[in-house]
Formats: sequence, C-alpha cells, structure tokens
Amino acid sequence: MAGHSKWHNIRHQKKKEDKRRAKLFSKLSRRISVAAREGGGDPDKNPDLRMAIEKAKDKNMPKENIERAIKRGTGELEGVDYESFTYEGYGPGGVALYFEITTDNRNRTASELRHILSENGGNLGQEGCVAWMFDERGQLLLKKDEIEKDSEAVMLDAIEAGAEDVIEENNLIRIMTDPQDYIDVKEQLDDEYDFSDSDIVMVPNNEVDLNYKEARKVLELMNELEEHDDIQEVYTNFNIPESVMQELNKEEIA
Repeated sequence: MAGHSKWHNIRHQKKKEDKRRAKLFSKLSRRISVAAREGGGDPDKNPDLRMAIEKAKDKNMPKENIERAIKRGTGELEGVDYESFTYEGYGPGGVALYFEITTDNRNRTASELRHILSENGGNLGQEGCVAWMFDERGQLLLKKDEIEKDSEAVMLDAIEAGAEDVIEENNLIRIMTDPQDYIDVKEQLDDEYDFSDSDIVMVPNNEVDLNYKEARKVLELMNELEEHDDIQEVYTNFNIPESVMQELNKEEIA
C-alpha cells in the first residue's frame, strides 16, 4: 500500500477528527483565503475555491467560517496574507516527501521544516527532486462501516459516475478519478455517500518498502509534520508491509 493512502488509512482509523478539528479548520481557512485571493470569491468561476469549499464542507466546517475565509481572501475583511507553494524532500528509509504549504512567512516555514526533518532522519531537497514520482489524481474516501451498500455496489456507482478506479484497503474504499473529472464525479455521488475525505491528491507511482525501524520513524515524522500549522498536506511513497504494520499495532496496544 503506497504512502499517501497508507497514511490516510492509518490516520482515519486511529485518530479522532474532533481532536484535530481546530487545527484542521485553520488550515482549511487558509486554503480558502488563498484560493479566493488568487481567483476571486465566486466558486462558480473559481475551481480552486470551489474545491476548497467542498473540502471544508466535508469536514463540517461552519458556513460562517467559510464565508469569513472567503472575505479575508478577497480583502473584504482584514487578515493575514498567506501564500501557497510546495516543497520536496526525503524522509527515513529514503521515502519521498511532497509538501503543500500555506504560510505567511516562507523563510520561517522553511527553517522549521528543515529542523523537523533533520531531527527525524530526513532533509529538504531541490525543486523537482521527487515530484516526478507522483501523479495528480482525484480521490474520494469512504469508510466501509459507515455505508449501507457493499463494495461491489459502490464500485458500480463510482464507475457509472465517471471514476477511473475503486480500491479497497481494510475499512476504506478509495474512489480515484481524473483531476478534471473530480468535481463532476463527487457531485454525482454526494447524494448517495458521505465521504470521510475528498480532494485532489498526489499519488505515488512507485513505493519504498519499510522495515520496522524505518516505519516507526516515518510514522513519527508524519505525525509531527501533520501538527505543523503551515503544512496543508504531505504526500509520500512509503509502503509498510502487513507484518510490520502488525508489529506496530502490537506496540501501540502494549
């Protein structure tokens, strides 16, 4: 199982969303504000804003928070001036890391990110060093225990809506789309399904298998990176074999 999906799998199964809600809303607000500033405040004319709003709604972000974020982006309300960009680097075991950043201070973020990586066996790299290892895809996530239909029915609905692939991973079902078809597919399925997460993501096209020691370090690093306010998303290409995952689960239970 590739890194981005593996991390989402672990995160969705082992973390409670309410513990992350305040930090999550802050990150979503930044994303909405940047999209509104760069493309205007009308989601019908601004696809990036539309996707940012859809993601915020998926996470049950209050309507008034969304509206304030849009107004900060368009200048109707005062607020911090954020910018979005990407960084690339490597983690323990040589795994690729692709960061989506939204910050009001690029130098501060770069310094803090370098520190986190150096403390956890990783480092920042040059632009383009790992981007070629990822493909941009639309992704819709469902938890099996939260839907009434079986996996085969979900697959038929997804393909009929225009999805390219449906992948089962433990309790998760991933519906994959072409980035250009993402919004249309999601809108066709929204009435039938309550997605636990959905977005345009970077999916790795190769994998790095991790042993127990490497996997433990990578998961510790991913947890720390996710806590950083300026990091919107981290995409990576690690693969944790099932036997190693079982060892990690035993350690957590103990």
